[in-house]
Amino acid sequence: MSHPIPPSDAEARAERESLGEMFKSLSTNLSTLIQQEMALAKAELRQSAREASQSAKDAGKGAGMLAGAGVAGHFVLLFLSLALMWALGNLVGLGWSAVIVAVVWAIIAAILAAVGKKNLKKGQRELTEATHDPVHHTRETLSEIPDTVKPSKETP
Repeated sequence: MSHPIPPSDAEARAERESLGEMFKSLSTNLSTLIQQEMALAKAELRQSAREASQSAKDAGKGAGMLAGAGVAGHFVLLFLSLALMWALGNLVGLGWSAVIVAVVWAIIAAILAAVGKKNLKKGQRELTEATHDPVHHTRETLSEIPDTVKPSKETP
């Protein structure tokens, strides 16, 4: 003896709901989906803007430190020039003290340059990541909308 196949959820719903109720449900669900997707897109864009802002700040810090390294490098040249002048002119301790000051400035310039370069690279990397695809989650979700809402296809 064969058993009848129980109706699917869609068939059972079709039997107890009118066409108008089904369209109302579809309209409500579609409206909710669109609102949620718009909220998600707004949130993703806000997050992307925050990340871009932080990247710009990091790049600014790096640029400032590189400017500081340039100033420090100028002082290195200044003090080395003065040291060479005084060392050759007097051949006493005054020239060597100028060399010590120049070495200190050279160390400061090297540290500022290294930290500035690191911050610039970090800022560039974060800016690239932040602006690459700010709404990828929304795009993924929209591509997953069921085929049933497309009027050219039949529902299974």
